[in-house]
Amino acid sequence: MPPAGGFEAVKYKRNLPFRGPGAMVILGGVSAICIYGFYRLGKGNLEKRELQREKVWSRIHLVPLLMAEGDRDAYRRQQAALAREKEIMKDVSGWEAGKSVYNNSRYHSPEIFVL
Repeated sequence: MPPAGGFEAVKYKRNLPFRGPGAMVILGGVSAICIYGFYRLGKGNLEKRELQREKVWSRIHLVPLLMAEGDRDAYRRQQAALAREKEIMKDVSGWEAGKSVYNNSRYHSPEIFVL
């Protein structure tokens, strides 16, 4: 016969540990991280655009300086070539150093630079 007061209760409930945050918490966390990432991406794009604009304008402002430097270099090379021509052709009678070999008055920029 059963004992007085009955048998003790059978423990059938599963005792599982806490498995982590719920689905809505995870969804909210991922959404917050994505929103923050897109915010930073937008700020980075604005910064990159501003740096690109600054680079373009700095190059635009440097063009006259670079052109003047190129003109000075071309003039120096032209004068050096003229001096070399005078030195080489000094014994040839009737030779005019620096005179164009073409029979017209149009200006032709020199195509060949001697380095």
